Amino acid sequence: MKKIVIVIITILLIVVGGGIALGVFLAPNDLKKCLEDKTCQTFDAAVVISGGDTNARVDEAVRLYKDGVALKLLVSGAAADKEGPSNAMVMRDYALSLGVPIGDIILEEAAVDTRENADFSARIIRENGWRNIVLVTSAYHQRRASMEFSRALGGEVQVLSHPTRSDRSWSSVWWLTPTGWWLAISELTGIVWFNVR
Repeated sequence: MKKIVIVIITILLIVVGGGIALGVFLAPNDLKKCLEDKTCQTFDAAVVISGGDTNARVDEAVRLYKDGVALKLLVSGAAADKEGPSNAMVMRDYALSLGVPIGDIILEEAAVDTRENADFSARIIRENGWRNIVLVTSAYHQRRASMEFSRALGGEVQVLSHPTRSDRSWSSVWWLTPTGWWLAISELTGIVWFNVR
């Protein structure tokens, strides 16, 4: 019996420790570091990509905007339902309801995946002459999204990662849910694919 208890405790420690480590890996937060070090400047825009808990992503970007961290919002995403408005338009309307002026919100309405979010947003970023952005997405999605944006912008623009504080699909104990594992494995697969394509 003692050996079984030791095996169960060992497995639990591996799962919990692995879950914490994987969660940290997937969710880099460059903005937090520069805010703590007081080395941040004002960013040209907070870029928000749709998917997952889109409202949580917009909430975080609007908070950055209102705190003066970002001067504009760029919201990116095509329509989930081709009959309805684009995800970008839905995010814009939500940001408007939170008090962001319409003139400070830019839409990118064509992207259907993370790679396109990065590629299509990069055009807008270059057209506006922006030199630095804060990329806001869900924690589980942050690393892969940052990789895509960094590649699309080719080092011309500083990209700082900033995952949402909360998300209905992801928490600090994500490994306790099947959804958490699905998201983590999907993102790891996406990261591998990013590196081989």
